[in-house]
Amino acid sequence: MHLNGVYIALVGAVSSSFPRNMLAFRSILPIPQRSKTISYYSLTRMASSGTESQTKPEEDAYDKVTMEDIVSLCKRRGFIFPSSEIYNGFAGFYDYGPLGSELKKNVKDTWWRHFVTRREDIVGLDSSIIHNPKTWESSGHLDGFSDPMVDCKQTKLRYRADQLFASPVILKESGESVGWVCVQEANDADMVKAAKKQASKTLKAAGHSKKAEIEAFSFRDLTTVSEEEMQSIPSPASGEPTL
Repeated sequence: MHLNGVYIALVGAVSSSFPRNMLAFRSILPIPQRSKTISYYSLTRMASSGTESQTKPEEDAYDKVTMEDIVSLCKRRGFIFPSSEIYNGFAGFYDYGPLGSELKKNVKDTWWRHFVTRREDIVGLDSSIIHNPKTWESSGHLDGFSDPMVDCKQTKLRYRADQLFASPVILKESGESVGWVCVQEANDADMVKAAKKQASKTLKAAGHSKKAEIEAFSFRDLTTVSEEEMQSIPSPASGEPTL
Protein backbone atom coordinates (compact mmCIF):
# COMPACT_ATOMS: atom_id res chain seq x y z
CA MET A 1 0.00 0.00 0.00
CA HIS A 2 2.79 2.41 0.91
CA LEU A 3 4.89 1.61 -2.18
CA ASN A 4 1.87 2.04 -4.48
CA GLY A 5 1.21 5.45 -2.99
CA VAL A 6 4.80 6.55 -3.53
CA TYR A 7 4.71 5.24 -7.08
CA ILE A 8 1.57 7.21 -7.93
CA ALA A 9 2.99 10.35 -6.33
CA LEU A 10 6.08 10.07 -8.54
CA VAL A 11 3.97 9.51 -11.63
CA GLY A 12 1.83 12.50 -10.71
CA ALA A 13 4.88 14.68 -10.29
CA VAL A 14 6.25 13.65 -13.64
CA SER A 15 2.88 14.09 -15.37
CA SER A 16 2.51 17.61 -14.00
CA SER A 17 5.74 18.49 -15.75
CA PHE A 18 4.76 16.74 -18.99
CA PRO A 19 0.95 16.91 -19.06
CA ARG A 20 0.50 16.03 -22.71
CA ASN A 21 2.75 12.98 -22.67
CA MET A 22 1.57 11.58 -19.33
CA LEU A 23 -2.14 12.32 -19.38
CA ALA A 24 -3.12 9.00 -20.96
CA PHE A 25 -0.73 7.11 -18.70
CA ARG A 26 -2.23 8.66 -15.59
CA SER A 27 -5.75 7.74 -16.58
CA ILE A 28 -5.05 3.98 -16.49
CA LEU A 29 -3.27 3.94 -13.15
CA PRO A 30 -5.43 2.26 -10.48
CA ILE A 31 -5.68 4.37 -7.35
CA PRO A 32 -5.72 2.08 -4.31
CA GLN A 33 -8.63 2.56 -1.94
CA ARG A 34 -8.30 2.43 1.82
CA SER A 35 -9.43 -1.01 2.97
CA LYS A 36 -11.99 -1.29 5.75
CA THR A 37 -10.68 -3.18 8.75
CA ILE A 38 -13.03 -5.86 10.08
CA SER A 39 -12.28 -7.31 13.50
CA TYR A 40 -12.15 -11.04 14.16
CA TYR A 41 -15.17 -10.79 16.44
CA SER A 42 -17.20 -9.15 13.66
CA LEU A 43 -16.25 -11.94 11.28
CA THR A 44 -17.40 -14.62 13.74
CA ARG A 45 -20.70 -12.81 14.26
CA MET A 46 -21.19 -12.43 10.51
CA ALA A 47 -20.43 -16.12 9.95
CA SER A 48 -22.94 -17.29 12.53
CA SER A 49 -25.68 -14.66 12.09
CA GLY A 50 -27.19 -16.45 9.09
CA THR A 51 -28.97 -19.23 10.96
CA GLU A 52 -28.11 -19.21 14.63
CA SER A 53 -29.48 -15.73 15.35
CA GLN A 54 -32.87 -16.76 14.00
CA THR A 55 -33.11 -19.89 16.14
CA LYS A 56 -35.00 -19.59 19.40
CA PRO A 57 -33.59 -21.73 22.24
CA GLU A 58 -35.84 -24.50 23.50
CA GLU A 59 -36.56 -25.00 27.18
CA ASP A 60 -34.83 -28.40 27.23
CA ALA A 61 -32.08 -27.43 24.78
CA TYR A 62 -29.31 -28.18 27.27
CA ASP A 63 -30.62 -31.73 27.83
CA LYS A 64 -30.24 -32.47 24.11
CA VAL A 65 -26.71 -31.10 23.74
CA THR A 66 -23.97 -33.67 23.24
CA MET A 67 -20.21 -33.36 23.60
CA GLU A 68 -19.91 -33.49 19.82
CA ASP A 69 -22.21 -30.46 19.52
CA ILE A 70 -20.10 -28.48 22.00
CA VAL A 71 -16.84 -29.34 20.25
CA SER A 72 -18.34 -28.45 16.86
CA LEU A 73 -19.54 -25.07 18.18
CA CYS A 74 -16.17 -24.31 19.75
CA LYS A 75 -14.38 -25.14 16.50
CA ARG A 76 -16.69 -22.89 14.48
CA ARG A 77 -16.28 -19.99 16.89
CA GLY A 78 -12.52 -20.35 17.27
CA PHE A 79 -12.49 -21.48 20.91
CA ILE A 80 -10.72 -24.82 20.69
CA PHE A 81 -9.36 -27.13 18.03
CA PRO A 82 -8.24 -30.77 18.34
CA SER A 83 -4.51 -30.86 18.94
CA SER A 84 -2.48 -31.92 15.88
CA GLU A 85 -5.71 -31.90 13.86
CA ILE A 86 -3.98 -31.98 10.46
CA TYR A 87 -2.29 -35.23 11.55
CA ASN A 88 -5.58 -36.91 12.58
CA GLY A 89 -5.57 -35.28 16.01
CA PHE A 90 -4.59 -36.54 19.44
CA ALA A 91 -7.44 -37.85 21.61
CA GLY A 92 -8.14 -35.83 24.74
CA PHE A 93 -5.96 -32.84 23.81
CA TYR A 94 -7.08 -29.49 22.42
CA ASP A 95 -5.46 -26.24 21.33
CA TYR A 96 -7.01 -22.91 22.26
CA GLY A 97 -7.96 -20.57 19.42
CA PRO A 98 -8.22 -16.76 19.61
CA LEU A 99 -11.48 -16.72 21.57
CA GLY A 100 -10.53 -19.78 23.59
CA SER A 101 -7.29 -18.18 24.71
CA GLU A 102 -9.18 -15.11 25.91
CA LEU A 103 -11.75 -17.25 27.71
CA LYS A 104 -9.06 -19.35 29.40
CA LYS A 105 -7.25 -16.21 30.53
CA ASN A 106 -10.48 -14.76 31.96
CA VAL A 107 -11.19 -17.95 33.89
CA LYS A 108 -7.66 -18.09 35.30
CA ASP A 109 -7.72 -14.40 36.25
CA THR A 110 -11.11 -14.78 37.96
CA TRP A 111 -9.95 -17.87 39.87
CA TRP A 112 -6.70 -16.20 40.92
CA ARG A 113 -8.49 -13.04 42.03
CA HIS A 114 -11.00 -15.00 44.12
CA PHE A 115 -8.70 -17.55 45.76
CA VAL A 116 -5.42 -15.63 46.00
CA THR A 117 -5.70 -11.86 45.64
CA ARG A 118 -8.75 -11.43 47.87
CA ARG A 119 -7.41 -13.63 50.66
CA GLU A 120 -4.76 -12.75 53.21
CA ASP A 121 -3.88 -16.33 54.15
CA ILE A 122 -2.94 -17.51 50.64
CA VAL A 123 -0.09 -16.47 48.37
CA GLY A 124 0.67 -17.41 44.80
CA LEU A 125 3.38 -19.80 43.65
CA ASP A 126 4.41 -20.71 40.12
CA SER A 127 7.09 -23.40 40.33
CA SER A 128 8.73 -25.69 37.82
CA ILE A 129 7.23 -29.10 37.11
CA ILE A 130 10.75 -30.49 36.66
CA HIS A 131 12.21 -31.52 40.04
CA ASN A 132 15.05 -33.51 41.43
CA PRO A 133 14.00 -37.21 41.49
CA LYS A 134 14.46 -37.21 45.27
CA THR A 135 11.48 -34.85 45.50
CA TRP A 136 9.11 -37.46 44.04
CA GLU A 137 10.74 -40.18 46.15
CA SER A 138 10.19 -38.20 49.36
CA SER A 139 6.57 -37.45 48.46
CA GLY A 140 5.84 -41.15 47.95
CA HIS A 141 4.96 -40.87 44.27
CA LEU A 142 7.58 -43.41 43.21
CA ASP A 143 6.99 -46.13 45.79
CA GLY A 144 3.48 -45.92 47.18
CA PHE A 145 1.42 -43.70 44.91
CA SER A 146 -1.34 -45.66 43.17
CA ASP A 147 -5.06 -45.39 42.47
CA PRO A 148 -7.27 -48.08 44.05
CA MET A 149 -8.86 -50.12 41.27
CA VAL A 150 -11.77 -52.56 41.14
CA ASP A 151 -12.46 -55.18 38.49
CA CYS A 152 -15.75 -56.56 37.24
CA LYS A 153 -15.34 -60.33 37.32
CA GLN A 154 -17.97 -60.83 34.61
CA THR A 155 -17.14 -58.17 32.03
CA LYS A 156 -13.42 -57.87 32.94
CA LEU A 157 -13.75 -54.08 32.99
CA ARG A 158 -11.57 -52.12 35.40
CA TYR A 159 -12.64 -48.98 37.26
CA ARG A 160 -11.06 -46.54 39.64
CA ALA A 161 -12.65 -47.09 43.03
CA ASP A 162 -12.93 -43.37 43.72
CA GLN A 163 -14.88 -42.89 40.48
CA LEU A 164 -17.63 -45.40 41.31
CA PHE A 165 -20.42 -44.24 43.61
CA ALA A 166 -22.79 -46.59 45.39
CA SER A 167 -26.00 -45.96 47.31
CA PRO A 168 -28.48 -48.25 49.10
CA VAL A 169 -32.01 -48.44 47.72
CA ILE A 170 -34.32 -47.76 50.67
CA LEU A 171 -38.10 -47.91 50.52
CA LYS A 172 -39.63 -44.66 51.73
CA GLU A 173 -42.68 -46.30 53.30
CA SER A 174 -41.00 -48.99 55.41
CA GLY A 175 -37.35 -47.88 55.49
CA GLU A 176 -36.31 -51.31 54.25
CA SER A 177 -33.11 -51.59 52.21
CA VAL A 178 -33.71 -53.76 49.15
CA GLY A 179 -30.29 -53.53 47.50
CA TRP A 180 -27.68 -51.21 46.08
CA VAL A 181 -27.04 -49.16 42.97
CA CYS A 182 -23.62 -48.24 41.61
CA VAL A 183 -22.90 -45.58 38.99
CA GLN A 184 -19.84 -43.96 37.49
CA GLU A 185 -18.84 -40.44 38.40
CA ALA A 186 -20.66 -37.75 36.39
CA ASN A 187 -22.73 -34.65 37.03
CA ASP A 188 -25.47 -34.98 39.64
CA ALA A 189 -28.35 -35.21 37.17
CA ASP A 190 -26.74 -38.00 35.13
CA MET A 191 -25.77 -39.98 38.24
CA VAL A 192 -29.31 -39.80 39.65
CA LYS A 193 -30.78 -40.76 36.26
CA ALA A 194 -28.53 -43.82 35.98
CA ALA A 195 -29.20 -44.76 39.62
CA LYS A 196 -32.98 -44.60 39.13
CA LYS A 197 -32.69 -46.91 36.13
CA GLN A 198 -30.75 -49.43 38.21
CA ALA A 199 -33.09 -48.98 41.19
CA SER A 200 -36.11 -50.04 39.13
CA LYS A 201 -34.38 -53.34 38.33
CA THR A 202 -33.38 -53.77 41.97
CA LEU A 203 -36.95 -53.19 43.12
CA LYS A 204 -38.32 -55.69 40.61
CA ALA A 205 -35.76 -58.31 41.65
CA ALA A 206 -36.78 -57.80 45.30
CA GLY A 207 -40.46 -58.32 44.46
CA HIS A 208 -41.53 -54.68 44.65
CA SER A 209 -43.12 -52.41 42.07
CA LYS A 210 -40.74 -50.49 39.83
CA LYS A 211 -42.61 -47.32 40.74
CA ALA A 212 -42.30 -47.80 44.49
CA GLU A 213 -41.18 -44.63 46.27
CA ILE A 214 -37.62 -44.73 47.54
CA GLU A 215 -35.46 -42.45 49.63
CA ALA A 216 -33.05 -40.02 47.99
CA PHE A 217 -29.76 -41.59 46.99
CA SER A 218 -26.82 -41.12 49.35
CA PHE A 219 -23.80 -41.77 47.14
CA ARG A 220 -20.44 -42.88 48.51
CA ASP A 221 -17.39 -43.76 46.49
CA LEU A 222 -16.16 -47.33 46.77
CA THR A 223 -13.08 -46.38 48.79
CA THR A 224 -15.36 -45.66 51.77
CA VAL A 225 -17.53 -48.79 51.79
CA SER A 226 -16.89 -51.87 53.91
CA GLU A 227 -16.00 -55.31 52.59
CA GLU A 228 -19.43 -56.60 53.62
CA GLU A 229 -21.19 -53.83 51.69
CA MET A 230 -18.89 -54.39 48.72
CA GLN A 231 -20.29 -57.91 48.31
CA SER A 232 -23.78 -56.49 47.63
CA ILE A 233 -22.82 -53.56 45.36
CA PRO A 234 -23.48 -54.27 41.67
CA SER A 235 -21.07 -53.55 38.86
CA PRO A 236 -22.12 -50.68 36.55
CA ALA A 237 -21.41 -52.95 33.57
CA SER A 238 -23.18 -56.17 34.59
CA GLY A 239 -25.74 -54.94 37.09
CA GLU A 240 -24.75 -57.83 39.35
CA PRO A 241 -22.52 -57.86 42.45
CA THR A 242 -19.47 -58.98 40.48
CA LEU A 243 -16.92 -56.37 41.68
